[in-house]
Amino acid sequence: MDRRTFLKTAAIGSIATGFGASLASAEQYFPVKVDQSLFATINRVKDQAKKTPLEKSHAPMISAPASVKAGEPFTVEVSIGEKLHGMSPSHWIENIELAVGNEPAGKIEMQPKGYLQPKATFTVVLPKETAPSGKVTLIASQRCNLHGYWESSIDVSVG
Repeated sequence: MDRRTFLKTAAIGSIATGFGASLASAEQYFPVKVDQSLFATINRVKDQAKKTPLEKSHAPMISAPASVKAGEPFTVEVSIGEKLHGMSPSHWIENIELAVGNEPAGKIEMQPKGYLQPKATFTVVLPKETAPSGKVTLIASQRCNLHGYWESSIDVSVG
């Protein structure tokens, strides 16, 4: 066997072995198959009265006052799921975001660890000009590494 053939064979063997090992380790650390259709669009609860288990565990829950005074701070709490979404190295919430209408208000990044609860608290101040109609829509969103992007919203009166 000449040197060139030996080097080609060795390189191809090394690549094949490395690829096979990568596949095996991916199966070990990410055993849950991902439904790619959940990443094609923004997911929302379709029927509030009949939530699916996926909607119950992934839709952001927004807790905020029904009405606030313009220019005064208030607290908005966003938790993921009716019963908090679990966090593990193979299934976690990547981030939680809050927007006031189309304007971003805050974002929290999370790590794939079991130590965090997917819950965030934001302090918001709305100037009077933010709500010319007397109300604003708060939009909370989150991204799950296995179940895609989820969004919920509520209206808040601004006086």
